[in-house]
Amino acid sequence: MNGAKALLTTLKNQGVKHIFGITGASVIPLFDEHYKDDHGIRYVHTVHEQGAVHAAEGYARASGKAGVCISTSGPGATNLVTGIMDAYMDSTPIIAISGQVSTNLLGCDAFQESNMVEITKSITKANFQVKNSNEMESTINKAFHLALNGRQGPIHIDIPRNFFNEEVTEPEIYSAPKIEHSINFEKIKKSAELLLNAEKPLILVGGGVLSSNASNEITEFATKFGIPVTTTLMGKTAFPENHPLSLGILGMHGRKSANYAIVHADVILAIGTRFNDRITGNINSFLEHGKLIHVDIDTKEHGKNVKNEIDIHADAKVFLKELIKVSQSIAFNKETTWSEKIKELAKECNCNINIDSSPIDPKRIIYELNKVLGESDIVTTGVGQHQMFAAHFLKRTKPRTFISSGGAGTMGYGFPAAIGAKVACPDVEVFDVDGDGSFGMVVQELGTCKEENIKVTPIIFNNSYYGMVRQWLELFYEKRYSAVKLSSVPDFVKLAEAYSLNGISVEKPSEIEPALKQAIKNDETTVINVKIAEESNITPMFGAGAHVSDMFGSCVPEGYFKKLLK
Repeated sequence: MNGAKALLTTLKNQGVKHIFGITGASVIPLFDEHYKDDHGIRYVHTVHEQGAVHAAEGYARASGKAGVCISTSGPGATNLVTGIMDAYMDSTPIIAISGQVSTNLLGCDAFQESNMVEITKSITKANFQVKNSNEMESTINKAFHLALNGRQGPIHIDIPRNFFNEEVTEPEIYSAPKIEHSINFEKIKKSAELLLNAEKPLILVGGGVLSSNASNEITEFATKFGIPVTTTLMGKTAFPENHPLSLGILGMHGRKSANYAIVHADVILAIGTRFNDRITGNINSFLEHGKLIHVDIDTKEHGKNVKNEIDIHADAKVFLKELIKVSQSIAFNKETTWSEKIKELAKECNCNINIDSSPIDPKRIIYELNKVLGESDIVTTGVGQHQMFAAHFLKRTKPRTFISSGGAGTMGYGFPAAIGAKVACPDVEVFDVDGDGSFGMVVQELGTCKEENIKVTPIIFNNSYYGMVRQWLELFYEKRYSAVKLSSVPDFVKLAEAYSLNGISVEKPSEIEPALKQAIKNDETTVINVKIAEESNITPMFGAGAHVSDMFGSCVPEGYFKKLLK
């Protein structure tokens, strides 16, 4: 076989059923081979390479498998960079394949040549340039192993065009190293004793718990010992948010109850989180009263941002299984005052979001969406105020049903990620909570929905602003609204219709529910354009570098939490 067939055969053997991407000169031989024999792999033709890589991310986050995207060389390859960086920041396993000019042209500034190995070096877990067709199979297999094991992440593979046509004569074999989950049992025992005898224990769950599929274990442990749980944005859905011990997300736009709980906790078990600044606020005052047990599969995260009492290098699922075993024999603090106070905190944070105001308050959209969402339905988001409204007020109970860009905060992420999630999970409804600014950056992927018959439902929070930046300018820059105002162009409903899809305009609160139900009923993608109040803010929040408890804009009476937690 030639290199192109070797690549497709290897992808098939890896269980790949979908590839997102765009063809071009450097990958014509690969697409020609796929035309002759698709190897059971569906090619999803996106309109832009950024759409392809974000779709691969959404696919990976929804399925737990590696997403695959492909592009030609030069600008096709560099258009993947934003999504590769996003996947790197959020530890999302994707395989990004780009064609390259033939080897005789490398280094000659040939047409559509770009040095993707150097460009992606700092934003990938690993990257490769195939040196001959015999390396094709082994490189692909190594890429999947690296993407999915350890701390997950993106792998980039650069393939010169001539190797797609070159015959495979002596295929190299990649023998994946055996994964050994070595774990320090003494540290686990010490952690269990510290946590179970704490007066005010708290569990902080990050995206690593979702990556290792450890949601059942964290729920079992927290429930058995009555320990409250808060999550990061990336950890949302790892713990059911209808659970009485759930505090929802913490951080800059998190729940006030979660932030106050982490300030007052005396022992915090943090699993699979890297403590970025959107969680910690002022790093010097974060966890100033609590002892931290930090569990992460990546040792580089231990002590990087926050000082540990105990650090444990482990996969989240492996750690939790052992923690559950060890904890059976440890006498634990049966005092329930803390957990009861936490439940009261969480109850107080359940604000009324059924707001019947005009223009529409964004919280009302979330209220209506909560009512129609099925347990297994998936919500993706763009980046901005709408993202934080969804993260804060949506209640999700099953893992992998909320997908958002965390570390990179990539505008334009939500819509193509929804497409990828729908391809991965075709039997559920997929909603993209988006903004007019964020959605406008990738709106051309409506063409993908139409041509590939992929149904998702974008819900656009249309306030004619880059809303999150406008909010910061209002709160911290005396309303000097510089470069944030958007016009009413385009008309997203008419734009959807231009793609022969459905569009619904919503201007009154009473119109939201019928629009959502109609979109669910429709067989194709329906864009719901909701005109919201232009200067609506997502609160509570704290400012950059502030103490995590210095939140403002909450429905909870000022001083209530401090008094309760004394």
